[in-house]
Amino acid sequence: MITPDPYATWFRRRAEGGDWGSETIAAAIVTPLLLMLLCLAIAGGRIVTSGAKIDAAAEDAARAASVSRTYSGAQAEAAAAAARSLDDQGIRCASSSTNVDASGLAVPLGEVGTVTVTISCTVAMSDLLLPGMPGSKTMTSRFTSVVDAFRSREG
Repeated sequence: MITPDPYATWFRRRAEGGDWGSETIAAAIVTPLLLMLLCLAIAGGRIVTSGAKIDAAAEDAARAASVSRTYSGAQAEAAAAAARSLDDQGIRCASSSTNVDASGLAVPLGEVGTVTVTISCTVAMSDLLLPGMPGSKTMTSRFTSVVDAFRSREG
């Protein structure tokens, strides 16, 4: 038994005038799905990029706090560095908080301490995705920086 060539059958049907609308219907079904998939990929990429920018702000804030000599100075330096970094990178937080654990500044000279900064930033979805999108997303990042063991501190 000889099986017919599927391509020959397709060409014969096309030549006879059958199945002319099937490509249009398939395109009408598949095109919106592909566009939605593309939009979801772009949205995911923008959210990940914003998270990376908040990670960088936490790193900048922790480094600024770790070179401070006092606990209150570390708090102020971390908050200022976080705000500066978020502003430089174009992140607009609807609300933000910067928490600093500067207990590493209280360790005796010669011992290594750490400073940990946690930044929480609530970003409107209209800033992340499309103008007019409802909702918001809260992103949190934490970074720990080492305090120089032999740098003078006031505690």
